Amino acid sequence: MSTLAASPTRTLQIRPLHAALGAEVLGLDLSQPLADDDFRRIHRAHLDHHVLVFRDQRITPAQQIEFSRRFGPLQIHVLRQFQLPGHPEILVVSNIKDDQGQPIGLGDAGHYWHSDLSYKEKPSLGSMLHAQELPAEGGDTLFANMHLAWDTLPAHLKQAVQGKRAKHSYLAKYEALRARNPWRPKLTEAQIAEVAPVLHPIVRTHPETGRKALFVSEHFTTRIEGLPDDESQALLGELFAHSVKPEHLYRHVWQAHDMVFWDNRSLMHLAAGCPDHLRRRLNRTTIEGDVPF
Repeated sequence: MSTLAASPTRTLQIRPLHAALGAEVLGLDLSQPLADDDFRRIHRAHLDHHVLVFRDQRITPAQQIEFSRRFGPLQIHVLRQFQLPGHPEILVVSNIKDDQGQPIGLGDAGHYWHSDLSYKEKPSLGSMLHAQELPAEGGDTLFANMHLAWDTLPAHLKQAVQGKRAKHSYLAKYEALRARNPWRPKLTEAQIAEVAPVLHPIVRTHPETGRKALFVSEHFTTRIEGLPDDESQALLGELFAHSVKPEHLYRHVWQAHDMVFWDNRSLMHLAAGCPDHLRRRLNRTTIEGDVPF
């Protein structure tokens, strides 16, 4: 565990979790100015642990945006109707409906394992999710360590995917989700054009650490370039199943005012869901990354 002085009265602690990834950040108030040296230590911890859980953050949306921007430019989600009013950088993730029965946020975000915005030419570096209102039960978020998934992949599968690319599409399961949740909006032609499919390497190299990771997901990855459909689907199925083995996972049980910051270059994540009648609302910012290689 590493420590550093966050203020004259508080000591910041980075405490690794007892899982395949993740660390808690304690003793830090992100509503206060963050010194450059402190930021560098947090950045290093994020690279080392892939998920940071900042406890008890009573911050405003503007403060979340400001902290997020220290890691890079922010990406605006295609579903602009779920932006936080006055703060387009924030996507509201919520199952709450307003007085007219309309959703205030994206209620089924994370229904399938995925890496945020992998369908973009420059997928996300990372995402920050800040708890605003939590259900009394359920609502956990699971994370899968895709570096471990690559490191432990059987040799024959490593050989099968080396040098290959896969197609990522935002539309892959969109209509299936709309069928389950009729309030999920129909995309306009302009929105569809904004999320045109892309090809990315199946094995990507982390641009800051040099570590290799699998970069496929059941939500957005649709096929492997150059393979017949049946072979592509069979191989993707093996990769998906291997990636989410229990020994690769961390399950985050949310506490009030948690803010969780994960590395989309290193991980997939999944929303475990909660009962429909229990309210859940979180604010998400997403940081732009690099073209995978």
